[in-house]
Amino acid sequence: MKYSKFNLYAIFYRFKNTVLFSLFLILGCQAQDKSFEDQKLQTGADQTKVYLNDLAQKNAAVVANQTSVISNNGNYIHLVDSLLALDIKVKKVFAPEHGFRGQADAGEKVDDAVDAKTGLPIISLYGSHKKPTAEDLKGIEIVVFDIQDVGVRFYTYISTLHYVMEACAELDIPLIVLDRPNPNRHYIDGSLLEEKHSSFVGMHPVPVVYGLTIGEYAKMINGEQWLKNQIKCKLKVVSLKHYNTQKHYELPIKPSPNLPNGQAINLYPSLCFFEGTNVNAGRGTSTPFQVFGSPFLDQEKYDFEYIPKSNLGSKYPKHQGEICYGLDLTEHQFLSEIHLDWLIEAYQNTSNQDQFFNSFFTKLAGTTRLQSQIEKGMNSSEIKATWRKDLEDFKKLKKQYHLY
Repeated sequence: MKYSKFNLYAIFYRFKNTVLFSLFLILGCQAQDKSFEDQKLQTGADQTKVYLNDLAQKNAAVVANQTSVISNNGNYIHLVDSLLALDIKVKKVFAPEHGFRGQADAGEKVDDAVDAKTGLPIISLYGSHKKPTAEDLKGIEIVVFDIQDVGVRFYTYISTLHYVMEACAELDIPLIVLDRPNPNRHYIDGSLLEEKHSSFVGMHPVPVVYGLTIGEYAKMINGEQWLKNQIKCKLKVVSLKHYNTQKHYELPIKPSPNLPNGQAINLYPSLCFFEGTNVNAGRGTSTPFQVFGSPFLDQEKYDFEYIPKSNLGSKYPKHQGEICYGLDLTEHQFLSEIHLDWLIEAYQNTSNQDQFFNSFFTKLAGTTRLQSQIEKGMNSSEIKATWRKDLEDFKKLKKQYHLY
């Protein structure tokens, strides 16, 4: 009878504190049919034996959320559970925006807690502070970072990565980043962030869509000396195996409540700009970042309508309870660029242009130029032409940090 590694986890779990169990997992977790391994992408987390020796006999902290899993044929075990089963001394967990279980709203403060399953303390990096403090890391000898990113500048997991790297560098604590594929790796687009508009939704001078995995991005943070006082983190990246960069990667677990599927993830770089306007980007619906609408848009041009309602991941959606007129993009073709026309046309067809943009828009854009260009009536081609030189320079820069 053939057992998967997760069947065997269950059989041996009650022996978790024995040497036999530990040795079994070290070897057994990696044992796979060779023909299958040759084809199957392996994340950094999947490659337990690559990072296990680094963690042995050390007090470890893990930066993780619901995406931090080890996979095998569609079965998943959380990284934290795996490390504990291997007798790694995990002392605490750090959680990013949306929390350890990934259910908090965007922008919602996440409090410290205790994980009900493991009893481990969970330190929120989206609550009272976004950077681990010296007290948070007291007694910690090594940190593991494993979070699925989507390759978009204003998606805040890379900002959490920055602060974790900075805290580790200041305290001389090594950091292991377990790499994961970037579902938006296939293109690079958008305006570069200007330093004066740096915020938690954009900390570095990169385009909106930057075409790197989170492991490659960590290398770039170090290499470009973006940490405070130009310090560097003792960084190890566990690279992906069998990663075909030309193949689109569908995430098996949604990375946050309002990116439930590949369509939302693909449209997110284009539709997230609406977060800085009076247009709802689908929050409060079953199709977030796949529809957009507003009570102020022209009903003759926009014949799709919906009413945002409070739901899991969006307790207080924009225009809650109001009829919004807009577009349904659930069946829109796959994008390989930022689609600006939706934003431009919404501005041109809103009944209250003077209230269309809010202060958050500049943080998302990383510059005041984009709002000004739209207000002046520039079309998408004209706007994108102003990005061209910066994008070409960035493409040259990022090649230094490619792992694939």
